[in-house]
Amino acid sequence: MNPITHAQLDWDDQGRPHSRVFDDVYFSDQSGLEETRYVFLEQNRLQERFAALPAGGRLVIGETGFGTGLNFLCAWQLFEQHAVAGARLHFVSVEKYPLSHTDLQRALALWPELQPLAEQLLAQYIAIHQGFQRLVLGHGRVTLTLLIGDALEQLPQLDAQIDAWFLDGFAPAKNPDMWTAELFAELARLAAPGSTISTFTSTGWVRRLINAAGFKMKRTPGIGHKWEILRGEFVGWPQDTPRPTATPPWFARPTTHHAERRALVIGAGLAGCATAASLASRGWQVCLLERHAALAQEASGNPQGVLYLKLSAHGTALSQMIVSGFGYTRRLLEQLQRGVDWDACGVLQLAFNPKEAERQAQLAQAFAADLLHPVDVAQAQALAGVALDQGGLFFPEGGWVHPPALCEWQARHPGVELRLHHEALTLQQVDGQWQARDAEALIASAPVVILAGAAEVKRFPFSAALPLKRIRGQITRLPQTTESQHLSTVVCAQGYVAPARLGEHTLGASFAFNSDDLTPTLAEHADNLALLREISPRLLHALHADTLPLETLQGRAAFRCTSPDYLPIVGPLADAAAFAQAYGVLSRDARQVPDTPCPWLDGVYINSGHGSRGLITAPLSAELLAAWLDNEPLPLPTSVAQACHPNRFALRELIRGKPRQTP
Repeated sequence: MNPITHAQLDWDDQGRPHSRVFDDVYFSDQSGLEETRYVFLEQNRLQERFAALPAGGRLVIGETGFGTGLNFLCAWQLFEQHAVAGARLHFVSVEKYPLSHTDLQRALALWPELQPLAEQLLAQYIAIHQGFQRLVLGHGRVTLTLLIGDALEQLPQLDAQIDAWFLDGFAPAKNPDMWTAELFAELARLAAPGSTISTFTSTGWVRRLINAAGFKMKRTPGIGHKWEILRGEFVGWPQDTPRPTATPPWFARPTTHHAERRALVIGAGLAGCATAASLASRGWQVCLLERHAALAQEASGNPQGVLYLKLSAHGTALSQMIVSGFGYTRRLLEQLQRGVDWDACGVLQLAFNPKEAERQAQLAQAFAADLLHPVDVAQAQALAGVALDQGGLFFPEGGWVHPPALCEWQARHPGVELRLHHEALTLQQVDGQWQARDAEALIASAPVVILAGAAEVKRFPFSAALPLKRIRGQITRLPQTTESQHLSTVVCAQGYVAPARLGEHTLGASFAFNSDDLTPTLAEHADNLALLREISPRLLHALHADTLPLETLQGRAAFRCTSPDYLPIVGPLADAAAFAQAYGVLSRDARQVPDTPCPWLDGVYINSGHGSRGLITAPLSAELLAAWLDNEPLPLPTSVAQACHPNRFALRELIRGKPRQTP
């Protein structure tokens, strides 16, 4: 992986930004606002298309070159002026050199009439790192998905249908990489039928390349010093060009036939509450079932969870998921009360042995410094406010979260009905409705059901074969002392300790693989204190934890739920027996891609297997599910979405010649 680099800007005497890398302006030196509205909004007929959207309808805009966000804000403003309540705008933009927050704020200050929208964008323009980054704006009506990186690395990973394209890279002579046949082929692959396209350039070779990709382009009068510009429509994939490789049927989107936008979500922890909120923000009516007396009572109920990024320098699917999920969660937290519900105090990961130090050195080369950077012992002590024996990696945007507060905020959406003390023991589809029953009666029904109850999803026959494993974890709670109040960041080694929340530190967490008992044990309290001693013997002493009798310690235990490859399990479920029959040829030849449609279980989805990373992966996984259900652009690269797909396990076992048996 290559760390992203922020745009390097110079500013002219009127406060307008100029790219040093491309030696080009971000917008017209005459009127960038008028040019954007003419070239991109008018040529794509957006006013009439926004006005024609029904409630529940959506228009998807794709853009090459996010730049200052001017085109996005203008499209959003037009959408707000002409679209009915209940319509949605989805904007997808690729950007190799994103502006820093400071530069974006400075650039957007040039447009006072856009300030109400610019302020919303700036408030969410946080933790923008490489890969896919999703921002939710306009009270859920507007979704912005930024693809941070090289266009020809990011766009091939996009699963979307684009209704209108804005081509707004720097001028072809300045940035030819953004005007290639390969890139235009990607635009054609992603184009919805009748997709429109426009650009400020009228260069002949650009027009010919776009035409060759399947668009019908024509020159049209320009604006300002532009004599001509280009606009066009997608007329179809060129006959003489090989078609893109089709998505394997076991990863293809299920056909949705759900006229009723109602869903049943089982489990009101992090995954369930996030799923309910993501669907509700799209106009779904969601019934959220929880067997306990309150939400977030199991693994999501700890007083403090850590926004900790265990990354790989090699760009694995899990690492990509973590970077994207961290950004999404970090932006969500801005809605909560800082200091009580969460705190962006940073996370310090100590280099506690040579192997960890080597891993951290690789990460420092692979990621930008605003995501993580190395610190020596003196710097680590200054950041943490306590004595430490090692340096390590510092994650300045990390911190701690009170998970129940996030769950409660999500479950308060007016489209979510939370039903406590309701345990779904059986699920059965009757007349297109999934009926949930307890021991005695029907408790809820809906055409779509999402299983979000961690390992409890295995209680249903059609999901029983999913390879989910429970791992017991115990945290220890320690009262704040005069000395420990100086702890100013989360510090991790093999365990973690967080700055105090409401006068109490959280310390943890143990891993017990063979225990089903949730009663806190003295042995695991002792293990947690040993983890604290590894972090800082002086902090252990400052908390009086080296002298406290173990039997006086308070804590709680819960089960993490994890998968064999440590990725969450997110997506639609298939009928296991029919899947094995449909794709049995794979056990003889794994290179085959049968064209048999996947035998989906109509309306059944899962969001589980988040392990100890639920704060980072569960909310974005909820967006992934909602995108599948609403046929939206996916918020993650195709390869990552497939790596999280429930069908991956059945597929692997078929290829190994060992199809799973449903109990």
